[in-house]
Amino acid sequence: MTLKDKILEFVELAKQCPEKLQETCFRVLLENHLSGQKSDLPEKKKDAVGASPTKKLEEATQQQGDIKPSDIHVKVKRFMEKNTVSLEDLNLVFYKEGESFLPLYDSLGTTKTSESQIRVALLRALRSALTNGEFEATLEDVKSECQQRKCFDGNNWRNNFVNNKRLFDFGKFAKDIKAVKLSDEGKEELAEVVKQLK
Repeated sequence: MTLKDKILEFVELAKQCPEKLQETCFRVLLENHLSGQKSDLPEKKKDAVGASPTKKLEEATQQQGDIKPSDIHVKVKRFMEKNTVSLEDLNLVFYKEGESFLPLYDSLGTTKTSESQIRVALLRALRSALTNGEFEATLEDVKSECQQRKCFDGNNWRNNFVNNKRLFDFGKFAKDIKAVKLSDEGKEELAEVVKQLK
């Protein structure tokens, strides 16, 4: 059986898992198959590699799950109370994997490039705040995600932030700025975006 055939088989198997686990399932199946192809590993490594795909999948999925109140930084709890964002709202937009908070949404809920850029910045700031309490996003992360989502407009990148300066606390938007921090209005806008994406 060729590698292409195996990959197609793994895709079909992964589709049988819940949607948010499909990618992990596929990755585990493929990694297990590829690692099984390496016959010149020392015995100790062969034993580790030979673990069943089911066991690997179970271990990977045990690290994934809903966000619990104990996972949320106190500053995010205050934000949620102030802007009537429920834990259920949060769990419909993000999930926890290990120590990371990852998005469940595929779409940003808009087709406008400029609006998409701002939403990426807002949602990135929330992911940061869940971890460390700071509602800020690095421009490098925002730019990278915008490029992945095909909503990066290099000609208007800076202008989009300047035009939405009420949402951010960065004073004058200088060329050397590395991150944007949400203002109170930005947090209110973020709450609306979370409610729209759920």
